[in-house]
Amino acid sequence: MIDGMRVHLETERLRLRQLTEDDLDNLVELDSDPEVMRYLNGGHPTPRDTIRGMMPFILAHYERGDDLGYWAVEADGRFLGWIFFRPYRHDGPPADVDRSGIEVGYRLRREAWGEGYATEASRALIARGFDVVGVDRVFAETMAVNAGSRRVMEKSGLRHVATFDREGDDEVQYALTASEWRSGRD
Repeated sequence: MIDGMRVHLETERLRLRQLTEDDLDNLVELDSDPEVMRYLNGGHPTPRDTIRGMMPFILAHYERGDDLGYWAVEADGRFLGWIFFRPYRHDGPPADVDRSGIEVGYRLRREAWGEGYATEASRALIARGFDVVGVDRVFAETMAVNAGSRRVMEKSGLRHVATFDREGDDEVQYALTASEWRSGRD
């Protein structure tokens, strides 16, 4: 326990901890940056009430145990953003894309971009997922034009497996299976 909260994971530079209601201001600030939101909704800020309304969904993951959910990403005590490691939400087409396994996703403040934080946090959760939790497959998705996020996925060990249309935009999926993970470590 650190600061009364269970620390899920620490890397060389990062601390991943459970998000709490106290993170509301951090989340609002994060989602207020048009560049952060560019590939998510065209750069529009997420209203505070919407984020407040999402908090019960985010926090409910912790009731299922410590293995899956959303975590704050911190470096030197600074909130950089968040990362999730969760089952897919089944929130849209297409049905022919394989979304089995656990989805990894991240959202970091712009000043944290290009520092390797998203890759470091993703690698740590992917490794923990395969080595400790026992997941069979990890995947991530983004808009095809989001080169930065695609680089993070590649550096995290995921491989491009699909390109598909989602509401008129080209999306990509990157994935890695447990057997691919193990064979890559031999």
